[in-house]
Amino acid sequence: MPVKYQIDAANRLIRTRCSGPVTIEEVVDHFRTLEHDPDCPDHVDVLLDLSEETSIPKTENLRRVTSEISRIQARVQFGACAIVACTDALFGMLRMFEVFAEEYFRESRVFRSVSEAEAWLALQRPTTSGAAQR
Repeated sequence: MPVKYQIDAANRLIRTRCSGPVTIEEVVDHFRTLEHDPDCPDHVDVLLDLSEETSIPKTENLRRVTSEISRIQARVQFGACAIVACTDALFGMLRMFEVFAEEYFRESRVFRSVSEAEAWLALQRPTTSGAAQR
């Protein structure tokens, strides 16, 4: 299956990986599955890894993804979204997606590597430490 996800409940993070040629129907099915997953927290950050995706989404497909995010908002709210896109074409399209979906994420950013995306996501998490800062 080209769209797989794993929930890290402790960090309130969904890691989604798309690989190979991904269709819009597979992406929509992913959102339907996520919507009904009892392990999905109601507020989560997202690491969307498209480093192995071989297809480039069309603009209308990006708008449809945005519509799916809007549709499941009553079930799950998304915080920060880090997107990994290695090719120039995919990187550019995902920058467009950032604009389309900006109202559904607290913040989103496209990166070239998973390590950069993970580091940025770690900085987006609120600190819960009560320790005094120096």
